[in-house]
Amino acid sequence: MLFEKKRNDDEQSDVSQKQRSNEDIIERNVIDDATSSTRSRTLSGIDQEKFDEEDKIPDGGLRSWLVVLGAFLMVVTSYGVMQDYYEREWGNNLQEAQLKLSFVGTFCLVFANGCGPIAQIMRSMWGTRLVLFVGTLFIGIGLIIAGFSNQFWHLYLTQGILFGTGVSLMYVTIMAVAPQYFDKRRGLALGLIASGSGIGGLIMPFIMTPINRSLGAAWTYRVVGFICLGCDLVACLLVNDRKPLIKQRKKISDIIKFDVFKNKNFCIWCLGAMIQMFGYYIPFFFLPSYATWLGLSANDGSSLIAIGSALNFVGRILAGILADRFGLVNVNIIFLFISGLCTLLIWTFAYSFGTLMAYSAVFGCFSGSYFSLVSPITLNILGSDRFPSGLSIVLITNIVSVFGPNIASAIDGGVGAQPYLAYKMFAGVSYIVAAFVMIWLKLSLNHKVFAKV
Repeated sequence: MLFEKKRNDDEQSDVSQKQRSNEDIIERNVIDDATSSTRSRTLSGIDQEKFDEEDKIPDGGLRSWLVVLGAFLMVVTSYGVMQDYYEREWGNNLQEAQLKLSFVGTFCLVFANGCGPIAQIMRSMWGTRLVLFVGTLFIGIGLIIAGFSNQFWHLYLTQGILFGTGVSLMYVTIMAVAPQYFDKRRGLALGLIASGSGIGGLIMPFIMTPINRSLGAAWTYRVVGFICLGCDLVACLLVNDRKPLIKQRKKISDIIKFDVFKNKNFCIWCLGAMIQMFGYYIPFFFLPSYATWLGLSANDGSSLIAIGSALNFVGRILAGILADRFGLVNVNIIFLFISGLCTLLIWTFAYSFGTLMAYSAVFGCFSGSYFSLVSPITLNILGSDRFPSGLSIVLITNIVSVFGPNIASAIDGGVGAQPYLAYKMFAGVSYIVAAFVMIWLKLSLNHKVFAKV
């Protein structure tokens, strides 16, 4: 009996030990699970922080500013000063030559604005750098071949179509890439990029004038072509997407989102931008020949373009800086009113070199806000997902506006008024009307008059 009792005690002891052992195992498992869960949460938090860090817009840094530098180099071009030279070299009738030559710039601007969707599709399939390289070849080869032109239609094909298509491939691509690197400084960055044409306009006339005088217009085109080719090849190495772009074939409807037209504010913006650009090109195209008509020298005409381009460079940066502080649309409205009023009140009564220089400086400084603000305004209205489509469509709608110089030329040649008066009126009124459309956009975005929009 004692033996049975002892055996029962041993069995109970074994059961108790097994229970304690099982409890220890369960406890260890619970601890391990908790530790594993804690580690998982910790790692998850680290991964999330890493993801947030990678997704955060840098808004500066070496890589970001190198992208701006590359994009800036791509925009450094100027060809408006060629207007006066080809009038005197190829045309005996000033009005007829002006009208024909204005179509060279028109073809260029039509293709520069109209090929945006093509650039967008190519970038989706091939990637950013390959599209930039193709655009570089088009720009360089287009200008170089233009140097061999001896008929108007030769220039239409080379400087107009080939060069214009290259500009579109480059411009649409860099304007889709640059905003990826900036947020609070976006206006400044895009203003710096847009100022490239101002720098080009400042430098190129003084390069082209002596070359044209000694070697002729043909070699002038070739030299400019090689300069653009060199600058753009360097830029191709600097500009790329912040995150790798997934290259794939998509439906056109997936790449270009036409539903942006359902956005009322976007439609107002397209209208205002189109009217604004109706007046922009006229002074830059025709100030040199207007100076010659007044009896001034070709160097004086080149100086007017150079001063206007230099101040255009400053104005585009200024527009970007002020837009970051006071609002994109607000700054555009102010710049539009100043440009329109100075055209109507100064250029209309400018018959001396000093007055023309004053007009060129004021108009140059305030007329180029579109180029600094077109990208950020479109981005703010549509958001990042629809921004590339919106930018391409804004550029397409501006195809109509590039006929501004042609319309002004036709009016000026058809009416019996003083020569060049139609140019002055057309450009000035375009800017004033555009300013009122921008006020409409501002109030549509925010009803408060002094709101930062």
